[in-house]
Amino acid sequence: MINMVEVFKTNVYGARQSKILLAKLHEHFPACKINIDLEDCDKVLRFEGEAFCANRIMELLKLNGYKCEKLT
Repeated sequence: MINMVEVFKTNVYGARQSKILLAKLHEHFPACKINIDLEDCDKVLRFEGEAFCANRIMELLKLNGYKCEKLT
């Protein structure tokens, strides 16, 4: 199966916020490589894996109080 890559613009600013959010995302998507680039102006959240739903990722961030939009 081919790996998918999706990137999202977020409003996650702190390292502590990032660590907590990444742990929650890994609970839902354990097989994915996930990171947040806090140095990027868009605070880019990057997902890489075989199967995941971009809409579910955006929904999870919004449920945790963050803004999230898919970058094309």
